[in-house]
Amino acid sequence: MPSFPLKVTRLAFTGLEKMSPALAGRLAFELFCRTPSRRPKGAKAKQVFLTGRNRLRQAQTVRLALSRGMAAVHVLAVQGVPANGRRVLVVHGWGSRVEYLTDLATGLRQTGTEVVMLDLPGHGASSGRRLDLKIAAEAIVAAERHFGRFDGVVGHSFGGAAVMMAAGHVFPELKPLNAARIALIGSPSSMGEVFNGFASMVGLGRGSVGAMRNRAMELVGAQVEDLDGVAVARRIDRPLLVVHAEDDKEVNVGHAQRYIGVSPHVRHLWANGHGHRRIVSAPEVIHAVASFLTAADASDTSRVRAVS
Repeated sequence: MPSFPLKVTRLAFTGLEKMSPALAGRLAFELFCRTPSRRPKGAKAKQVFLTGRNRLRQAQTVRLALSRGMAAVHVLAVQGVPANGRRVLVVHGWGSRVEYLTDLATGLRQTGTEVVMLDLPGHGASSGRRLDLKIAAEAIVAAERHFGRFDGVVGHSFGGAAVMMAAGHVFPELKPLNAARIALIGSPSSMGEVFNGFASMVGLGRGSVGAMRNRAMELVGAQVEDLDGVAVARRIDRPLLVVHAEDDKEVNVGHAQRYIGVSPHVRHLWANGHGHRRIVSAPEVIHAVASFLTAADASDTSRVRAVS
């Protein structure tokens, strides 16, 4: 059953659409890009957040200037184990922040890898209350410009989609992400499907959906259909690990299945039972992602094993 705020939102868009589908579409896109509160929701999320914040006390924070605002990155240097000279980037999902990915970051660091964690604009310690794929890609590219080419990048949920857009040079005015290996965890592969799902959720009609798409093209500079990770995977043809749980209720498993057979460099890891959020803290997932990203050779993914 839809929540009361959603019912109110749908009712408001129904009324506005009758007066002006164009205006309804433009406002819907702004709502689509509006980032949620940065505060943890619920006792469990608060505990995970506080644990992550304590771990980040060891991190160095760097603020990167963007075309609008800034993005904060947190650097976890290698401690307690020999350094392997590698550096990886970790990117969180929509409504999240780096504190929720410190289990993953700690696991990567235990391999001797320096870990750079990015707070996307509108999230965590970064500025703003708005985010789209172009802004996210700009922040990812800015991190690579500052730190140099990453040996690997891992993105969760929306963060994984943004990583693929950055790597695929979808936005011509941004330099492409050159990381050698990419791992996606619970990430949407078709932003067109996500876009349509949102439009359906808020009850937009055909005219308003068209206006929403036009507004997206106007601001982002790409057709919604071009925001497709599978098309990017074919173009860049570099080692890619797709991690997903069939019980993911936020990003349907079909998004991961679309990558099957795209390239011999694409591998899948089915992390069933971990859902959408717990998956980033599952020890077996962290081990598999760390093995993939720190493989001696970019094409060596033999240490990645399936998780059932």
